[in-house]
Amino acid sequence: MELRAEFLSYAMAPPQTNLALTTEKLVYGGDGLSRVDGRVVFVPYVLAGERVLVEPKSERGGLLRGEVREMLTSAAGRVEPGCPYFGRCGGCHYQHAGYELQLETKRSILRETLQRVGKIDPPDDIAIVSAEPWGYRNRAQFHIAGKEIGYLEGRSHKLCPVTQCPIASPRINEALAALIRMMRDSRWPRFLRSIEIFSNETEVQINVLESDRPVAKRFFEWCAEAIPGFTEGLLDYPAAGFTYRVGSGCFFQVNRFLIDDLVKTAIGDAAGDRALDLYAGVGLFSAPLSRRFSHVTAVESGGSAVRDLRFNAGRAGVSFEIVQSSTEDFLRSLETTPDFVLADPPRTGLGPAAVARLVELKPKRITIVACDPATLARDLPGLLAGGYRIDGLTVIDLFPQTFHIETIAQLSR
Repeated sequence: MELRAEFLSYAMAPPQTNLALTTEKLVYGGDGLSRVDGRVVFVPYVLAGERVLVEPKSERGGLLRGEVREMLTSAAGRVEPGCPYFGRCGGCHYQHAGYELQLETKRSILRETLQRVGKIDPPDDIAIVSAEPWGYRNRAQFHIAGKEIGYLEGRSHKLCPVTQCPIASPRINEALAALIRMMRDSRWPRFLRSIEIFSNETEVQINVLESDRPVAKRFFEWCAEAIPGFTEGLLDYPAAGFTYRVGSGCFFQVNRFLIDDLVKTAIGDAAGDRALDLYAGVGLFSAPLSRRFSHVTAVESGGSAVRDLRFNAGRAGVSFEIVQSSTEDFLRSLETTPDFVLADPPRTGLGPAAVARLVELKPKRITIVACDPATLARDLPGLLAGGYRIDGLTVIDLFPQTFHIETIAQLSR
């Protein structure tokens, strides 16, 4: 065992000298890829074509990670980051790139991932939908250590204290400033570890995500006094022609500028008799679909989301069936072929079972709203082999300044 441990330690030890490298391209995850002596090197905060002096930090399985020590030749697309915490805070990855370059980079990464992982030739024209790249987030999670609050550093559990966040909305930054003031007060619960702020720019929802012990009601009463617009538990969010009640812990899209465009692009011109909204959440797609289809079934497994889903349907005066179930179980029991399926799965994607069942059901059209290009690349081959074709791919940039890629894939038989 001791010899094995020594061998592993030696194998993972990086070279001791700095390396002069040229970045080939950016890859999903935010790093730039270079090569040296047959090994792949990942380096953050670089751009394609840049020549940099890199200090190796770790190595595993022939893959080396390093940090930039000197910029030898910078790319034309490099810009000054818009945040004083960039490079330390782990939340953003692309602030050193102009926004048009960010968009083109994401389109290229999506295309390369579909080709490499899915063995798919994507359409020549991958559309891009974008909006204001700053101040867009309506939801942010903050970590707390002692009397400081902020985000975690990149690939670390170490806190990066912040006093403002330029990708968060004005009301979130206002609430963050109020929390910082509250932390100086003796009433602040020192056992809080992480907290979430969600806002519609009028109301502010505060959710405790992690705490060493339960938080007393008086804390939220204090929040109501200190934070303008504070609402406890529930928040109404207007989007896509409806108002959605969103409870604590329920998922809702985070880009306040692009929610309507997301719904419009995902649904497109779809209309007909029967539609499915898989992973329906609080009904962001279900309600608009109910105006296009005679019968809509919204499928959601989370209990709190289903409660909001029912409330939202009733308040909007629209009618659709609500089924509390996993997507896999629901599809397994489904006997009627829908005309249209809209799926907004989690990062893990649809998965083989759901893909296989959709192929058996043969809906005329399927739209996938995918938050990870690799899982989309794993889901699509089964659908294509089952008789579907890609009608369109759209990168909708819900997460500017970060490596995250949201893709809308539209398919038909």
